[in-house]
Amino acid sequence: MKTVSKIIGVIFLVAAFCQGCSTPQINKPVDVLYKEGEQFFQDGKYEDAIAQWKKVKETYQSPDLTTKAELNIADAYFLNGDYIEAAAGYEDFRKLHPNHQQADFALYRQGLSHFNQIISIDTDQSPVRKAQETFASYLSLYPNGSQLAEVQTKNRECRDKQMQYELYVGRFYLKTNIYKAAIARFEESIKMFADSSRRDEALYYLGRAYLEDGQKSKGREVFGRLASEFPGSAYIRDANKAMDSFF
Repeated sequence: MKTVSKIIGVIFLVAAFCQGCSTPQINKPVDVLYKEGEQFFQDGKYEDAIAQWKKVKETYQSPDLTTKAELNIADAYFLNGDYIEAAAGYEDFRKLHPNHQQADFALYRQGLSHFNQIISIDTDQSPVRKAQETFASYLSLYPNGSQLAEVQTKNRECRDKQMQYELYVGRFYLKTNIYKAAIARFEESIKMFADSSRRDEALYYLGRAYLEDGQKSKGREVFGRLASEFPGSAYIRDANKAMDSFF
């Protein structure tokens, strides 16, 4: 009987231990945890702020404070330079609270989180694409949003970076004598980014690619467009030199 009693006692101890593991013991009131997070945040101790606000979420005691904590956590990640986590946090907030009064701000910050991950045109372009898509979504959903002006600026910057990448790839094909691939890339970039300030550059390289590919009449035609559409472009001089070398 003593052996059975010991076994039962051990089972209860294990069960109690497991229950303690699965349910965090939070001894402070939820509003105190939230205010502590605010103080850490104001002091620039973002990781500590995140830890406190996560405890607020884990209590499930105050829907209002939980909602605030969710957005605050994303803000803390953002200001701490943890942009991947910030983007995920803002996206989750918007999914959970699509009609919240700060949903537009969360979408704006989500776009900035992607934008701040952009390194250069010769690296992974996923952050550029995600940032542009997010900013475009903001412009569609919130045409009168409070962050409209900055979103428009950032969206243009993203599109410019996308154009730069297309030109970068096209120039690589041109340099390695893969002319038809270069032509396709430059033509597509001109169609995709018709409002880009770099269209004169794209036209110049498209004309060059046609000339290198032996399509002289096409090259002449494209250079004609360059001169007509961008009479002050610095690329006109280069186009004239290219024409001289092929005719």
